Amino acid sequence: MDLADTAARLGVPVEEVERVHRLAGDRPSAPLPDRADAPAILDRLAVRPDDAAEIMAGWPGPDSPRWTPELRWLLDRSVALVRADLGGHGWLPPGPALPRERGPAWRHLYVYAYLALVDVVRGYHRDHGIADDVSWTTLADLGRNLAVDRRMRGEGWPVMQSWLTLHARGGVYELGRLQHQRGDTIGLHIPESGPMTPAAVDASLDAARAFFPRHFPDERHTEFSCGSWLLDPQLREYLPAGSNIIRFQRRFTLEPYQEPDGIDADVEVLRFVFRTLSTPPDRLPRDTALRRAVLDHWAAGRHWRWRVGRFPI
Repeated sequence: MDLADTAARLGVPVEEVERVHRLAGDRPSAPLPDRADAPAILDRLAVRPDDAAEIMAGWPGPDSPRWTPELRWLLDRSVALVRADLGGHGWLPPGPALPRERGPAWRHLYVYAYLALVDVVRGYHRDHGIADDVSWTTLADLGRNLAVDRRMRGEGWPVMQSWLTLHARGGVYELGRLQHQRGDTIGLHIPESGPMTPAAVDASLDAARAFFPRHFPDERHTEFSCGSWLLDPQLREYLPAGSNIIRFQRRFTLEPYQEPDGIDADVEVLRFVFRTLSTPPDRLPRDTALRRAVLDHWAAGRHWRWRVGRFPI
C-alpha cells in the first residue's frame, strides 16, 4: 500500500502512518464483537448512553460508507500494534490523532480498537488468574474517559487513546480507589471516582500488595511510585494539612526535581482540575479549595511542577 497516500487521506503526518505500519507489521489483529452484542459490552464498560449511541452509529460494518479503505486499514493495524505488545506496561500510542470532526467513525476509531481487544486482554487476565470483576472494573475506565472527553469537548482524547492501551494490554489494574500500573515499580494513578480518603487509599494499596505477587509472581516489586502535579509540595501553601491531597503527598519520598520531558504540569493541572485545555483562567471556576489554590498560584505568576515520588511496598 502507499503509505503517503494513506496518510494524506487520513489527514495525518506520513511518519505516524509509517510508525503504525512498522510496529504492526503483518502481526494478527482481532475482530470486533458482533454488533448485536456491542450494547451490552458498552454497558459493562460504563459507556454512557450518549457516547454509546455515537459508537453504535459509526459501527464499522462491512457495507458502511463511512469506513473508507484507509480507515479500515488503520483500525486493523492499530489493533495488531497493541495486541503485539500484550502484557506490556509502557506508554503506547495506538496510532495518529485523527480529525474527529469528520464523524463517528473517525471520532471513535480507537474505541473500536479497544472493543476488538476486550476479549484478547480478558484472556490474558484469565491466564494470570485474575478475577472477572477486576477485569471489567479495570476495562470500564473506557466509559469514564469518554465521559471526561465529552466534558472537555474533545480536547482530552489524544492523551486518553494512548492511556487506554495500558488497560488493553494488561498493564494497569483498578483495585479500589487507585489504578496500579505494572513496571519496575507499581505506578499509582488516581481516577476520577470519588474522595481520595486515606482509608480508601490504604485499602487499595493493601489490595495491590496481595494482587501482584499472586498474579505476577515472576515480577518483583519493592516500591509504589507516582508522577503527578498532585505531589507538588507547593500545594501545601494553600491546602490544609488534613486534606486528602496533602495526606496522600506525605506517603511519598520525592525525587529531586527535574524538568520533565514532554510534560507541562500547568497543562496537566488544567486537564485534571478543570477538565479543559482552552478556557482562559479568568473564566475558570473557583468552587473548590483546590481550584482556588491553582488559580491563586497562577495569579501570583507562579507555575506548578510535576514531581515523582516513591515509598516502599
